[in-house]
This record gives sequence, structure tokens and C-alpha cells, in this order.
Amino acid sequence: MSDYLPQEVILEILRRLPVKSLVKCRSVCKAWNSLIKSPSFISSHLQTALSKPNDHLLLLRLFENDKESYFLHFDNDDFDEYKQLHFPFKSNSPWFRLVGSCNGLVCLQDGFFPLDSVELILWNPSIQKYITLPKPGVTCLSGRAYNSTLGFGFDSRTNDYKLLNVVSMSVGEEAETLTEVYLFSLDGNSWKRVTAISPKYGIEGHEFSAFVNGAVHWLGYQRGKDGGFRNMVLGFDISTEKFNVIRLPESLVDLCPMDLSIMKYEESSIAVLKRDWEDGEQLDMWVMKEYGVNESWTKVLHLTDQSGESLPRVLGFRKNREVLLEVDGGELASLDLNCRQMENLGIEAEAGFLFVGSYVESMALLDKGIDTGSLNDANHVNDSSDSDASSEGESEMT
Repeated sequence: MSDYLPQEVILEILRRLPVKSLVKCRSVCKAWNSLIKSPSFISSHLQTALSKPNDHLLLLRLFENDKESYFLHFDNDDFDEYKQLHFPFKSNSPWFRLVGSCNGLVCLQDGFFPLDSVELILWNPSIQKYITLPKPGVTCLSGRAYNSTLGFGFDSRTNDYKLLNVVSMSVGEEAETLTEVYLFSLDGNSWKRVTAISPKYGIEGHEFSAFVNGAVHWLGYQRGKDGGFRNMVLGFDISTEKFNVIRLPESLVDLCPMDLSIMKYEESSIAVLKRDWEDGEQLDMWVMKEYGVNESWTKVLHLTDQSGESLPRVLGFRKNREVLLEVDGGELASLDLNCRQMENLGIEAEAGFLFVGSYVESMALLDKGIDTGSLNDANHVNDSSDSDASSEGESEMT
């Protein structure tokens, strides 16, 4: 084909192909293999995929009968399944924690304590490539109790994926918060200590973060001498490597931070959930309709316990602005915020383990990752073979 078509036309055709076809195209010739594996092509292909508004996918993680399963679904009216993803890992603890997903990469955490035994994995299920991150080398723990908070995102300025690890612990009689901050760069395959730029805030809900507009967001708080709290959204810009603070609605500022959690709203802003049990269980959800504009905080949901059963767990948003919920002990449902009608989507898993997040198939890690097939003799292998390995055509041209 290269004898008949200009190079720029071939490039345009290739970057519009789906991931599975591109993996096969690597075997055509050495030139195509080199082109497809190049960082510039991987980035160009990603931007093309992100620009397709009708190809919106959602990543689902289910946990049932001691087994993790991952699926891709179309975000359409019928919530059709696109494919099941082969999950090749086996956790050393009961399950993996899914830290986040960005541009086709999934960040997994295996283990929780102690910190030097935790393993972090970046995995691209579309091409079945992965890397295991080196240890961050935290040296300040000295046997103290601590929280480790992770945030995963993409630096669009340098085309680099980064993982932030905020380690906080209480020291002294007044329980002063001591914070150590470490930043991992995929391009450099290394961590660096960035503690000097960290504000002295505690972070609540270490399992919850939201990556939007180039920044990872958590719920932060300061504790006063009277024992009270002052809450805010704490953000970290992946590109500038600077922290910033976003004010919360006034009704959320003085609450116990354990009653709050944060998530991504659509693709460009944040939402905050408040759950309390003072007068029966109640759930409120606020969204920042215009990112960074404090006046745009809007309460969009208020639920109260009227049946004696637990309220739903909010999982995320669909492109039609409906809310995805975990209801009735593990069933997935979609709630229309306008008419308050709920639709069961026919998916069920063990309660508390459902994960839903936006997803795009990409070639990320093609130039850096290890084939998951190499896990056959490793501790992390998952022996299940009932799903598509999605690695057809992985052999390289020699």
C-alpha cells in the first residue's frame, strides 16, 4: 500500500483504525510496527479516539464469588455490552482496589498495609500490556499509623501519565497532620518527592478521587483547635505540579469530612456527595456545573430512607446526565434526575464492589508495557480463561 499512497494518507488511515486492528497492523512490516509503537502516533491515535462523540464507553468492574471481572459497555439507551476484558492478575489480598482509569489505562492497587508491600500496576486491557510501578520509597513512617491517598491522571503538556501518592499521619499530642507527597512519572518510570509544595491539609476518603481538567481532586479539611472541621476540595494540577483549593457549598464546609465523598461530574467538573444518619439516612449530591466557579454549585439530588433499607451508592454519571447507582445490594441502575425514574440495567455483583467509569480504547503502554501473557509463571496471574484475552496479533515483526 505504501507504494501507492502517500505516507500522510497511510498515517491518517491508521490513526482512525480501532485498537484491535492496529495491533494486527504491526505485523505488516517493520516500518508500520515502528510507526504504530511511536509515542507521537500513540498520542495522535488517542486524540482521534477521544474526538468521536458517539463511541462513548463505560468500564465496569464486578466482583462476585471471589472473582474480579471487567467489561466495556456502550453508554447507549440499552447499555449494551461491547466486550468482556480478560483480567490476567491475581491479587495477594482479597481484591484489587481500582485507583482510577484514564485514557485507556487502569491503575490498580494490590494490598493496603504496610506501604512498602503495596504493589501498584498500570494496565491497558485493550492491548493486554502492563507495568508494575517501583516502590515510592517513603521513609517517614517510623511505625506510625498513616493514610495513603492515590490519584491517577494524564499530563497533556508532556503526554505523560502520573500517579500522586499523598501519605499523611498524625504526630504529637495535638495530632498535627504530617504529609509526605510523592509523584510518579510513567515516562521516567520513577518517583520524586514533592512534599515541599503540599498544603497542610488532611485528606478524607482516600478511596475517592476525581481527575478532571488536568487535575486530581480529593476532599481536604483543616481541623481547628476546638475540634471542628473546615472542608474544601483539594486539587493537584498534573502539569504544573501545584495544589489548589476549591470552596465547597457553605452547607458542607463544617461537616464531619467522613460524611463526604467526591467524584467526576460528566467529563469536565466535579460532584460531592453528603451522606448522614442524623434523622434517618439521607443522601445529597451537589455538582459544580461550571468548573472553578463557586457560585455554580447546585444540589441535584436528595434521597431519604423511607423503607428501612440502605440508600443507593452513587457510582457516576452517564453522557445523558443520568446517575448510575448501586441498589438493592449490588444491582446496577440508572436514575433520571429530571423525572426521578430509575431503570434497572440487569447487572448484578457483590455489594460495594461495583466500579463504573468512562473509558476509551487506546494504545497507551504499547511502547513501554509488558505482555500480560508473561504472567503465566508469575504471582499475579489469573488462571481464568473464560474471557477474550484481546491480544490477538500481538506478535511483532522481526
